[in-house]
Amino acid sequence: MVGLPLALTAAGTMAYGSVFGAFGEDARPLAAAAGPTWATEAADGFASVDALGQKGTYGGRNGRTVTVKTLADLEKYATAAEPYVIVVAGTIAVNPVGKEIKVASDKTIVGSGTSGHIVGGGFFLGSGVHNVIIRNLTIRDSYQGTWNDKDHDFDAIQMDGAHHVWIDHNDLRHMADGLIDSRKDTTYVTVSWNKLSQNNKTFGIGWTTNTTADLTIHHNWFRETEQRNPSTDNVAHAHLYNNFLEDVSGTDIASSYGNYARGNTRMVLENSYFQGMRNPVTKDATASLVQRGNVFSGTSGRNESGGTAFDPKAYYPYTLDKAADVPALLKSVTGPRSSIGSTATTKASAATTLTVAKDGSGQFTSVQKAVDAVPANNASRVIISVKPGTYRELVKVPSNKPHITIQGSGASRKDTVIVYNNASGTPKPGGGTYGTGGSATVAVEADDFQARNLTISNDFDEATHQSLDGHQAVALRTAADKVVLDGVIVTGDQDTLLLDTASKDRLGRVYVSNSYVIGNVDFIFGRATAVIDRSVITLKKRWNGTSAGYVTAPSTAAGRKGILIANSTVNGDVSDRSFYLGRPWHAGGDASLDPQTTVRNTTLSAAVKTTPWTDMSGFSWKDDRFAEYRNKGPGAGGASGDRPHLTDAQAADQEVADWLAGWTPGA
Repeated sequence: MVGLPLALTAAGTMAYGSVFGAFGEDARPLAAAAGPTWATEAADGFASVDALGQKGTYGGRNGRTVTVKTLADLEKYATAAEPYVIVVAGTIAVNPVGKEIKVASDKTIVGSGTSGHIVGGGFFLGSGVHNVIIRNLTIRDSYQGTWNDKDHDFDAIQMDGAHHVWIDHNDLRHMADGLIDSRKDTTYVTVSWNKLSQNNKTFGIGWTTNTTADLTIHHNWFRETEQRNPSTDNVAHAHLYNNFLEDVSGTDIASSYGNYARGNTRMVLENSYFQGMRNPVTKDATASLVQRGNVFSGTSGRNESGGTAFDPKAYYPYTLDKAADVPALLKSVTGPRSSIGSTATTKASAATTLTVAKDGSGQFTSVQKAVDAVPANNASRVIISVKPGTYRELVKVPSNKPHITIQGSGASRKDTVIVYNNASGTPKPGGGTYGTGGSATVAVEADDFQARNLTISNDFDEATHQSLDGHQAVALRTAADKVVLDGVIVTGDQDTLLLDTASKDRLGRVYVSNSYVIGNVDFIFGRATAVIDRSVITLKKRWNGTSAGYVTAPSTAAGRKGILIANSTVNGDVSDRSFYLGRPWHAGGDASLDPQTTVRNTTLSAAVKTTPWTDMSGFSWKDDRFAEYRNKGPGAGGASGDRPHLTDAQAADQEVADWLAGWTPGA
């Protein structure tokens, strides 16, 4: 899997007090997995960064999917104003040779398996074009017989002033000019998992006097390419990692140089492998180039570094492969893949889908009945597609039914609602009460669970049940590992979202993205290793109209990661300075626990107290792990003894990837 699933960033543009304002009242979450995996994947690296009015790079995912087999159809949809996913199913010869098809914004152009070939031409992305994915294609053979051709500017992909572009899993070769030309301040580009070969001027970046461009170039195999591998001229942030540059002896093509930092470029070059290259790494006197962990085998000539560059993790998370593993890895997985863009993927997904509909038009009339129908110990994913409606029921996914996705099929996450109203003190039919964990509307005990594009609610009415002992009312409880909540609303009052583990000694990782979590008291709590990423945490008043509450109550085991809130927004229609960000929950008085909440790169409304952490049940928050880093908004504040901030070095070890510990949530 390449990177994390893209989700809309919850930034300061959101209206405080609006429950649905961040993504639009009826917005369908961009990361909803309504089709095959390849159709929902989005860029990592600099192409994932929110900037210039664009929130990451996801291409035409919100538009219609069309299949093309002719040049006329490819041009028709590539140049259209509306978003499209354009599947190239076959070989398209470009006429006249060298023509570059103009691509408009919000497009995904993807080869169907390994069959999508563009022969004799390429693509052009002009000034202002943005949110484009070019993926899984073979683009080849515009070569006109002159090796150092200065007359034919026939590129595979040329970008002049574009932004937010993802070029991934392509085979680019044998063109008259560049395989990739990123020119004239083109920025927020990620180039990943491509095979680039049989070319002279391979990958040029620059053609500008400005130093504004940001590019990520990772896991690409450069083989038998003479120069520009790449050449980066006046690039503000060039992050190159895990690339394989190979010059095979005895062939007609000999390398002139490998990675080149020119002009005022700042480059970070990590864990790449250089085999037989001449001048593998070069830099101008004015450029900065930092090398880390690279391997050089049989190389000769210039191998340079110097100056200071930047920290890529300040912009996005990423995980390095070992440099020694790069050649074998890239030889096996770069270029077009049969699983991307193929109709076989769609059929496989459809074959494992169970449909739920209140009106009887599906296979089941309740969500729990669909869960019950999944065979025990199922080996592959089962999608439970739930049609719009309100499903007042309790749902439990038992531990012996992994790989389940419960997914709303409506246009909005509000269209499909699973709701119930048990509370901790609610009497059980057989005697006793449910307790906090037992009150959950949806309980998940199976690993590799996903919920997408729906609302999970507990609508227990505290005002009419004041005599009840125990008002904790959980909407969703997870007690499993590798749980994804994407594009959902989880709403309640006290103890809305319980993120637990199967036992104290078990790891339970949860990744929440592009979602809303709504509540008032300890409403994100538990001992799981949980990430709330690019989401909105909405604060509610209590049943009597007062404003007072706590966002998190972690109950983290010692040596584990707790709750990380990153790249999100905390807001709500509550009074200023009325909510704490968290307090330590030592469940059962267990002093061995080490609760942790980190809130970083997040917009805080004025509802957050100036001293945002507080004690709980006799345990001091200062004895546990509570911190902030680079938050903003009226609720943010400077570092103090009552408001600890991470240092930059500490923050580097508290990224989303650190929490997920080697797990990449999939679409």
